[in-house]
Amino acid sequence: MDHNSTVDMDKERLTAELDIKDATSVVIKIRRKLPDFLQSVKLKYVKLGYGYSCNTATLFTLLILFPLFIATLIQLTGLRLHTFALIFTSFDTATGLTAALLLLFSSGVYYAKRPIPVYLVDFACYKPEQDLKIANDAFTKMSEESGFFEQDTLHFQKRIAARSGLGDETYLPTGITARPPQLNMKEARLEAELVMFGALDSLFSKTGVNPKEISILIVNCSLFNPTPSLSSMIVNHYKLRPDIMSFNLGGMGCSAGLISIDLAQHLLKANPNSYAVVLSMENITLNWYSGNERSMLLCNCIFRMGGAAMLLSNKSRDRRRSKYELVHTVRTHKGADDKCYNCVYQREDDEGIIGVSLARELMAVAGDALKTNITTLGPLVLPFSEQLMFFLTLVKRKVFKMKIAFGSGFKCNSAVWRALKSVPAGCAGNPWADSIDNVSHVVKLLDCPQCALRGVALTGLEEAPRRGTMDGKGKMVAMR
Repeated sequence: MDHNSTVDMDKERLTAELDIKDATSVVIKIRRKLPDFLQSVKLKYVKLGYGYSCNTATLFTLLILFPLFIATLIQLTGLRLHTFALIFTSFDTATGLTAALLLLFSSGVYYAKRPIPVYLVDFACYKPEQDLKIANDAFTKMSEESGFFEQDTLHFQKRIAARSGLGDETYLPTGITARPPQLNMKEARLEAELVMFGALDSLFSKTGVNPKEISILIVNCSLFNPTPSLSSMIVNHYKLRPDIMSFNLGGMGCSAGLISIDLAQHLLKANPNSYAVVLSMENITLNWYSGNERSMLLCNCIFRMGGAAMLLSNKSRDRRRSKYELVHTVRTHKGADDKCYNCVYQREDDEGIIGVSLARELMAVAGDALKTNITTLGPLVLPFSEQLMFFLTLVKRKVFKMKIAFGSGFKCNSAVWRALKSVPAGCAGNPWADSIDNVSHVVKLLDCPQCALRGVALTGLEEAPRRGTMDGKGKMVAMR
């Protein structure tokens, strides 16, 4: 290779792997690395984060109008500090009554305009029956016996399943495991009913809430959207009230759960004294890909059967029994960019088989969405000292043309919850209590000294969270 044809490996984000097959065979694999997420933070996202908590109108009122009003009042009335004592000691009946009415009016305005809290009373997960459990070896054998896949794609699926992090306690619906597979609408509905009704039965049992008390119902499932809708199936099964506000979200990917929570939050703030149920699930019976295109086989390897339901409330009396209070939600959407938009795409392959294609750019797109989201979220959750350090670091990087680091399809959403009480280990109603201790993979706390947000620690399955405990004083950030 001459000098003019050389490639800058770092600039092109390429890595070379040397694989020696035998004494006469050497294979060099050139792979493209993930983008370097140590990129400059865009100031507009930082400003957006502060805009959630203190918008321009609020700052203008507090910093300019209010001091100006006080100064003008003092100038016009000639008030001095020593005159305040005289004011409070010289009230007559009329003045006292007027002041009381003004205080009562102000209190009424505050009560009417105060923020309405949203509580997560409890949640429930659906755990399928044991006969639906499928270990990794059983998954490989099932794929081989299906007759759908070529030998190289079988090997590809086996490798992905082994590296995906899925253990031997995941589940698949009967429509997929049957021989031959029964990938039809009947089986898909059966899967949906098992997941939805299983999670909801557990939720209503744990909370003691009558289904007819539910005012808002939100169901999200990306790839299975029958008619009648999944939400209508729930309304019919539990005979919910006729004025219920029901929503069925589809095609929104892994972010749909937090999007549903954000929607529920806004609906609860507009409808006092209400309960909302959010059910998040995926249905894979009709979305099992039976072709041989690798980008569309990933979903077979990483998606399994399951779902969760949660009960949200804006009733003040529910605070004492609720586990969490919703503090913030932040949503980021990169769908305006064509590259981001096409990174997860449902389509037909060359043989006309429908599946979901995951592009190579997915990790880069997800990382950029996460960087944007966490930059917006930072001002809402970080203590003032960390915000100040972040701001100073940002200014330094901008002035000296340096870079700053943040590292996460094209939607990224986050929810910040405040723990309201201690949750004991092994609490009743946890379907995974008999297997959670078998989880051996632990992600240690991250504390990067070069990161301006070093106060943010990402935790995996440390002992306390793994056992389902919480000290009742912390905050939890969920991001998808």
